[in-house]
Amino acid sequence: MKTIFYFSLFIAILTSCNTKQQETVQDNTKYVNTFIGTGGHGHVFPGATTPYGMVQLSPDTRTLGWDACGGYHYTDSSIIGFSHTHLSGTGISDLGDFLFMPFSGEAKVNPGSPENPDEGYRSRFSHENEKSEPGYYSVFLDDYGIQAELAANTRTGFHRYTFPENGQTGVIIDLAHTIYPDRNPSHEFQIISETEISGYKGSGGWAKEQHTWFHAKFNKPFKCIIYDNGQKSSDTENAKSKNLLAVLTFDSSDSEELLVKVGISHVDYEGAKNNLEEEIGDWDFDAVRESAGQMWASELNQIKTEGGSTDEKAIFYTSLYHSAISPYTFSDVDGRYRGMDQQIYQSDEKVIYTVFSLWDTFRGQHPLKTILDPERNNDFIKTLLTKYDQGGTLPMWELVGNYTGTMIGYHSVPVIVDAYFKGSRDFDVEKAYTAMVEAAEYNTEGILFPSERVQQKLMPLAKKYNEELGYVPADMENESVSKALEYAYNDWCIAQMAKELGKTEDYNRFMERSKRYAEYYDKETGFMRGKNQDGKWREPFDPRFSRHRQDDYTEGNAFQWSWFVPHDVEGLVELLGGRETFAEKLDTLFSTSSELSGEEVSSDITGLIGQYAHGNEPSHHIAHMYNFIGQGWKTQELTHEIMSELYFNNPNGLAGNEDCGQMSAWYVLNAMGFYSFCPGEPVYSIGRPVFDKVEISLTNGKVFTVIATNNSPENSYVQSAKLDGEQLTKAFFTHENILNGGTLEFEMGATPNKDLFN
Repeated sequence: MKTIFYFSLFIAILTSCNTKQQETVQDNTKYVNTFIGTGGHGHVFPGATTPYGMVQLSPDTRTLGWDACGGYHYTDSSIIGFSHTHLSGTGISDLGDFLFMPFSGEAKVNPGSPENPDEGYRSRFSHENEKSEPGYYSVFLDDYGIQAELAANTRTGFHRYTFPENGQTGVIIDLAHTIYPDRNPSHEFQIISETEISGYKGSGGWAKEQHTWFHAKFNKPFKCIIYDNGQKSSDTENAKSKNLLAVLTFDSSDSEELLVKVGISHVDYEGAKNNLEEEIGDWDFDAVRESAGQMWASELNQIKTEGGSTDEKAIFYTSLYHSAISPYTFSDVDGRYRGMDQQIYQSDEKVIYTVFSLWDTFRGQHPLKTILDPERNNDFIKTLLTKYDQGGTLPMWELVGNYTGTMIGYHSVPVIVDAYFKGSRDFDVEKAYTAMVEAAEYNTEGILFPSERVQQKLMPLAKKYNEELGYVPADMENESVSKALEYAYNDWCIAQMAKELGKTEDYNRFMERSKRYAEYYDKETGFMRGKNQDGKWREPFDPRFSRHRQDDYTEGNAFQWSWFVPHDVEGLVELLGGRETFAEKLDTLFSTSSELSGEEVSSDITGLIGQYAHGNEPSHHIAHMYNFIGQGWKTQELTHEIMSELYFNNPNGLAGNEDCGQMSAWYVLNAMGFYSFCPGEPVYSIGRPVFDKVEISLTNGKVFTVIATNNSPENSYVQSAKLDGEQLTKAFFTHENILNGGTLEFEMGATPNKDLFN
């Protein structure tokens, strides 16, 4: 009897331990709503991808217009098909490579229109019959009676189509489908066998020279007809043209279920085939779906939260999901990749990445990676330096091995400097320093510009004026104020690196350049303004005026850009006339009318609180400026307002373009109670935590914890703050505090504590 008793007791204890262990494992993928940002102007896609994956296998509902940048918009009611590459939340469209569309009945060889899907192979669908989760997407195609399911590995997409029982069935593969106007199409199909087909797509869109291959395997034999510009091609096995489409038909009596595995590569046919065979060996669709889910669980479970509403958890973990989509894997499984010079290289040490939206992501997305995934962020930097080696300069906005020159500044610099000062230095530091200095200078020699237009954007005359005149004249350079302010910040970053490396002369030079923001401040109006070559202010002046990308400010106006001095807030406070005046001007920014003026106002000025525009990145640091003048309760108040009123758990849940993770990274950081105010300085600014408790599992094995006692939507003000038991006297703490696995404790309340952080 004793033996039975002790055995029963042992089982009970073991069961209890297992139950407790299961309770501590939080599968955060269940909170992700991949449709957040697919409406409005979020420009994200809802389909299947993996963390930093080369493949984004997602439905396309439109290809033209600003809100087609992600290929999908929630307001649409028909699907063109499923393509394998997409951009996440950009403001310019591209990709949409290799569209696959299953059909039943008679094949059609053009996509049709949203107004009349019956004109082509497009199909109607309902959101009620649509499902998505990290790594998986499913939809019922009403016009064909087909259930389409998508899953993904890093470089490979997996399709599962369940067809009606009777009738002809098939799959369209359209190489002409793009999510942009293709200025240089080049297409090719190769029929490998009765179950394999491969293809090539050369194109020129936002990225001027693109090369992508696919290799597809079907679990059933097909018959293939190739169409060239809508007409049957005489080439039955190998076809080359500028507008190719393949119609594959199957014996529907075989089985209702069709499986398709598609590997892609930016190197060659062999790369696409190798990627497919290495990543998906068998025909187990559910296993690939599960594997993708596990990849995402590993990524998202790094942060554990307690408290908060269901919607807040959905927004938080969807934001964390979106912040881990880009940059994308660019090298094949064998390490080969396409360089900036369009030559093929072999990388034996690391993954090469692409899609660097640096003007956006230097602010929050890369700083978030320095906390959650410093090794990968270090690899991002190695990739940037590789692109510098091959192309001659650090990228501004790189896309599939192309300089695009998009946006302004040289924001590879803060990404490198921020990582360096946070202890992530596994890269060639001297090379990085040389590259950063060169990025700050006007020099067109030795750089592989894809076009004259890209050259003008990647190496603008603004750099030359900044060197020779000490400022950027508004009558000689477009967006002069924004460029100059960003140059000042970037130069400050270089100065910090120069000081660290003992380069005193460079330190003094770049520190002087970092102070040039003062050249643009007009004391009479109280704004940063364009200054002409003769030293006079540009007239007329209206701080609410905007003319998209054609005035003195980039995607904004004087109200928003007058605060872009993250590296020298003390100097800006003094320039504006002291703390009291500074506070009054900040208050005005957030309380004044949101009215904008001008006939061509930038569509990026969205998510307005007063003239603060959270829908675009130049405003993202401003709410934290109150911490520098002893009014931290206003930072808490504003971050609470932004998170609760400009982020939602629905398709229209973003205030502006997602921008490759930045809009979401802002939420992730601020919801945890802090923000990376000035990347390049390893310091965080305190805001208002959303959750009662946050635990960040660090890659060094330690855990950084944020606790908010008495926390609720009503109790949104910090009453006291302690770090590792010590009372904080300033609204800041360091990256080292995080790495040490510290504990940040907040006591929350319903009214501001105006004596805190004074």
